[in-house]
Amino acid sequence: MVTTTEVPAREEFVRRVSALAPVLKANAPWAEQNRRLHEESIEALADAGVFKMRVPERFGGYECNTRTLVEVGAELAQADGSTAWTASVYWIPTWMVCLFPDDVQAEVFSTPDVRVCGTLSPTAMAAPVDGGVVVNGKWGFVSGALHSHWQEIVAIQIGPGQEPMPIMALVPTSELQIIDDWHTTGLQGTGSVSTVAQDVFIPAERVLPLPAILQEQYASRLNAGIPIYRAPLLPVASASSVGTVLGLAKAAKAAFLERLPGRKITYTGYEQQNEAPLTHLQVSAAVLKIDQAQFHAERLADTVDGKSERGEQWSLEERARVRADMGAVCSLAKEAVDILATASGGSSIYSDVPIQRILRDVQSANLHALMHPNTNSELYGRVLCGLPPNTLYI
Repeated sequence: MVTTTEVPAREEFVRRVSALAPVLKANAPWAEQNRRLHEESIEALADAGVFKMRVPERFGGYECNTRTLVEVGAELAQADGSTAWTASVYWIPTWMVCLFPDDVQAEVFSTPDVRVCGTLSPTAMAAPVDGGVVVNGKWGFVSGALHSHWQEIVAIQIGPGQEPMPIMALVPTSELQIIDDWHTTGLQGTGSVSTVAQDVFIPAERVLPLPAILQEQYASRLNAGIPIYRAPLLPVASASSVGTVLGLAKAAKAAFLERLPGRKITYTGYEQQNEAPLTHLQVSAAVLKIDQAQFHAERLADTVDGKSERGEQWSLEERARVRADMGAVCSLAKEAVDILATASGGSSIYSDVPIQRILRDVQSANLHALMHPNTNSELYGRVLCGLPPNTLYI
């Protein structure tokens, strides 16, 4: 069914998800204990239109730009990091669906509030057969798999007399086996379980060569002229991810300042923590780092959106810089949360004090292979020094 819908302004989206905060905060402890999002949180996100943000307007979606994703992601993370992370993960494969042939999009988007999980790790093998491929393998860290309808996968296709080639494909989640192995110290509520394919047939129309995708050779005809669907994959993924990390830092600031009044510094003469010069220095340092993280997040998103709107080609340095911006958001946010958590005292280690969960969540995000600050800084410096990138994911 083809339809169109009125697209809310960015401010309206932020207002909608801000209104979800009481529900998301209330469900955060349950999500940690059960290692997945609460169904009530999923329904709240659907009602707010979060799952439609990267869906084409002709399917009732909103075609939101990445600056909107940053602001919405940050707002969600101020309520719960796992919810924000899962939403941002859905945004990326949902956008990737829009690179497939238009008939494939129609199939996927026929499900209301469809949720697509995914990964870029090529940890499976694909064998060509008549009409498509048969895939076997396992993918880890598949955030949101437990609530998804489809999974975007990457596998290595090997056929007789052919060079190995990575492919990207779409598979109904119902055709995959779920491995409940998400036992972690952070982002526990994301349900980032592993999935397994055992002799899963994927028709050819739902298979694309990954090198073509990385070179912006997309298969959709109807999306070709829509700015958000002509951007490169890695800048899009980077911009989709940073809002969660920025929001975690803002959540730490709010959590610290909420507990500050009336707190003393034990075993010192300070009966009021807010009167201590050390506290002033800590808060100032943390907030300045949050401001810096916001600059990098906004520069990243504005670069992606601006170049997409203008239809400009990307330089190698620009591609590396957006990866570096993502890494900078991660490192600065983590540093800010570290400062505020250190200043929160021994009572902050209790499980009902939010900053301990925020700290674990931001640490986990910093360890993600594509978000790791060291990996992204090295890549940027390498390109700035005139060397070719040592990765296809740029």
